[in-house]
Amino acid sequence: QICLSLVKLLFYLAHSPLGSIALLDFQPRQFVMVDGNLKVTDMDDASTEELSCKEDNDCTLDFPTKSFPLQCSAVGKCEGINEKKNLFNAYRYFFTYLLPHSAPPALRPFLSNILNATGDLRYGINETLKAFEKVLHLYKSGLYLQKRPLLLKDYISLKGFRTVEGEDYKCWPSYSHLGCLLSVHSAEEAAAICNSQSQCQSFIITQQRTWTGRPLASFQSSLTDLIPDANAVVYIKRSASSGKRL
Repeated sequence: QICLSLVKLLFYLAHSPLGSIALLDFQPRQFVMVDGNLKVTDMDDASTEELSCKEDNDCTLDFPTKSFPLQCSAVGKCEGINEKKNLFNAYRYFFTYLLPHSAPPALRPFLSNILNATGDLRYGINETLKAFEKVLHLYKSGLYLQKRPLLLKDYISLKGFRTVEGEDYKCWPSYSHLGCLLSVHSAEEAAAICNSQSQCQSFIITQQRTWTGRPLASFQSSLTDLIPDANAVVYIKRSASSGKRL
């Protein structure tokens, strides 16, 4: 969410009515999240000036660990230097820390490609935004889910009940520090996650939603007491249940 919002902001800056705008003091502290959108807190160090040049050799974009040769345009300006400066700073201050983590395994190659392409400045801001929107579409639609054996049949579903909330086993990247609370596309994906975790014996799809509209599933290691809830369904591993218990 943070990276996508940042890319949308940089897309606007690259195509602003004032021309391409560079953020000269590009640091994480310069940004703040407001209603799920990243905003710049200080525009004092923004600039619409692009470096003047006479030849391509005048257009080297230097960073502490990398340098990029750019082209000198016909009007004597280093072509796209402001856009590329913003994008590489987004890569080194945000993408490298946030993109490799917490995505479903099937989507990680797409994010790695974005990471590598922006780190080498092979992508401009237009291509970067398009790549992010593709990943978001795959994530929200569930198209990233690979065809696999249906696992939900291995679970007993109890409609009209939910488990008592409490501290349970931890997993990563959980939305709760008290237990294992993960975003899922469906109950089928939740069943696959539960099967992959040795501690998991049951799960419930909660009414909570993430910023993409996906529900959160709570995974639990024991069959705790059930309480009535007309809107809930508890899924229990058949191997963990017993006729006496149910």
